[in-house]
Amino acid sequence: QLQLVESGGGSVQAGGSLRLSCVASGRTPSAYNMGWFRQAPGKEREFVAVIRWTGFRTVYADSVKGRFTISRETAKNTVYLQMNSLLPEDTGVYYCAADSAVMPSTTSDAYDYWGQGTQVTVSS
Repeated sequence: QLQLVESGGGSVQAGGSLRLSCVASGRTPSAYNMGWFRQAPGKEREFVAVIRWTGFRTVYADSVKGRFTISRETAKNTVYLQMNSLLPEDTGVYYCAADSAVMPSTTSDAYDYWGQGTQVTVSS
């Protein structure tokens, strides 16, 4: 089993920044793709970004390109999501997820493990 724990959420004004962290434990995450998803109230969960644990391949949703950066620190088994120029529409619960497919996926169904989520609120 792989356990994922997110942190770093909070409330900021539009234009501000937050950095989310996701710590993986229980199994080595080296065989996984690590993704971030978010879910706003009344909406479906949507893909934000994904990174291969080994290598540097990343994929971003169009809505966050140029503003968000996903990265990982292997020594700490941690994946980060740096969020800059935040907008009110970025508000939601952000989830870290892991999947063991060869290619990173942008669909939530592909992911096997999920964290509990961390709330991000952006006010205008």
